Amino acid sequence: MKTFEELGVSSEIRKAIEEMGYENPMPVQEEVIPYLLGEGNDVVALAQTGTGKTAAFGLPLLQKIDVNKRVPQALILCPTRELCLQIAGDLNDYSKYIDDLKILPVYGGSSIESQIRSMKAGVHIIVATPGRLIDLIERKVAHLETVNNVVMDEADEMLNMGFTDSINSILEKVPENRNTLMFSATMSPEISRIAKTYLHNAKEITIGTKNEGSKNVTHTAYTIHARDKYAALKRIVDFYPQIYGIIFCRTRKETQEIADKLIQDGYSADSLHGELSQAQRDLVMQKFRQHHLQLLVATDVAARGLDVNDLTHVINYGLPDDTESYTHRSGRTGRAGKTGISIAIINLREKGKLREIEKIINKRFNIGQLPSGKDICQQQLIKVIDDIEKVKVDEDEIASFLPGIYRKFEWLSKEDLIKRVVSSEFNRFLDYYKNAPEIEAPNSSDRGDRGDRDFARKDRGTDRDKSARKAENGYTRLFLNLGKMDGFYANQIIELINRNMKKQRTNIGRIDLMKNFSFFEVDEKQANSVVESLNGVNFNGRKVIVEVAGENTGKSDRSGHKRSDSSRRDDDRGRKPRPSREDRGYTSSRGPKKQRQEKESTEFKESNKKDDWQQFFPNNDEGFARRKKK
Repeated sequence: MKTFEELGVSSEIRKAIEEMGYENPMPVQEEVIPYLLGEGNDVVALAQTGTGKTAAFGLPLLQKIDVNKRVPQALILCPTRELCLQIAGDLNDYSKYIDDLKILPVYGGSSIESQIRSMKAGVHIIVATPGRLIDLIERKVAHLETVNNVVMDEADEMLNMGFTDSINSILEKVPENRNTLMFSATMSPEISRIAKTYLHNAKEITIGTKNEGSKNVTHTAYTIHARDKYAALKRIVDFYPQIYGIIFCRTRKETQEIADKLIQDGYSADSLHGELSQAQRDLVMQKFRQHHLQLLVATDVAARGLDVNDLTHVINYGLPDDTESYTHRSGRTGRAGKTGISIAIINLREKGKLREIEKIINKRFNIGQLPSGKDICQQQLIKVIDDIEKVKVDEDEIASFLPGIYRKFEWLSKEDLIKRVVSSEFNRFLDYYKNAPEIEAPNSSDRGDRGDRDFARKDRGTDRDKSARKAENGYTRLFLNLGKMDGFYANQIIELINRNMKKQRTNIGRIDLMKNFSFFEVDEKQANSVVESLNGVNFNGRKVIVEVAGENTGKSDRSGHKRSDSSRRDDDRGRKPRPSREDRGYTSSRGPKKQRQEKESTEFKESNKKDDWQQFFPNNDEGFARRKKK
């Protein structure tokens, strides 16, 4: 194993990182640092979060800065405010002994005026989210002509969040002879396209296997009835008393509901989702980073770029719609050589998605059995004993109180005293699980009762359910005439909105993708602007149609007649829609087969020729033979 000195890291930087506890370089650092210290070396690095990426690109960037020239020389793009601040903080720590080096984090949700002042004062390294950097470029404050090193951290996340156009615009303003480094957890087609467009003869460095999850993470799945999901979550959390983890949910509403339930049940938990203000998000994250919270319940969007050390568990309360997102979720534990556990709580309907994830991460899930009440009580009892053993006793401070304490407890034996001390902490779990029914695991032939099917349908959401959904409070639900059959997915909806709503940031809520069309929610104050901006836009040769979703949205043609999915798609593509039932001559609400039978029955009665009944009902010989006998 090489040392940082052998990799070419300068003495000033080595002194700072040694004080931080860095001893030997991690694999990604060993691969990337020497290459980036050279000139004209572009890199695409595939590595999970927590593998030492920040030091891998940060150390060579810092070493190549000429502090005598106070102009932007390096640019680091990242998806979220939290990651932006974390990278800037790490770089400041690494450069502790480099005098006069200026690093500026640039992100939304903070005063742009103060960032403008700092930018005008002169900086060497800009760490930015794409949206805010575009704002500063348009205000002619951020000048990138002198940048000679560009890093895109968590590039796949930035693309998923719809920043493709912003990244393209930024890279066009940076000199072509720059060094460019892309860090990504997964190699998607979009990552490959950007790499081919903006990188020159890029070296691909893969730590592990492409798209593979961290080797230090154990993946476990518990299959339960959908109705037992929350009870299963509590058992898992109770079985790991020292848990420090993130619980991922699919929607903001579910995130808040689960967090509220956990808090009510006495757990140290809080929520993180898009409806929280920036101040609320910062407060929650501060409590979580300081270990004042054990559990953070979050959506994928809210947790993007979240970097927290020492997570023991990641729990997937709902599997992500985009299976590659699972890689990012599980990569938040098992960092820096430590081990972690990624748990998925699934029902029978999600087994197919589990198989897809296994292919992506190139690992098999351990199919676990939920711990019994007895198992949980045993784990909690061990925790109580461990906590008592670790209590520090201040002999001097407690000495004056001990005579009174001894007198109070003199009637108790040592055994009775131990039982009481342990039970004071342990009784809550003992009482809860004493009579708690065990959670039955469904078998492959078990379709579940109707209540379970209804719960699962509500949890997963069929196309019919999605069409009938109502928008969350403060949001308006919009219809879009593009769906999965058009190769249209959630990240493209976000990108479409970002590209056509340049003047303002749009708050996007739930996105429901269906076969031939989609629904998405936006802030009700921005709904009209979104409709006006997107209507008529071209997407891969198709004209985009957006409208406020109503009860029949997506179910009628432009003349107001009900239509099928196929006719709706024909209409969207400019072909003649299928004629309505009335246009085809049906005046009854009954189907054509029923109408034909009624007509033939009437003719039969009027003809009164019972021997000729076969000519009217050739396919029902047996039934009418009985009628003829009567």
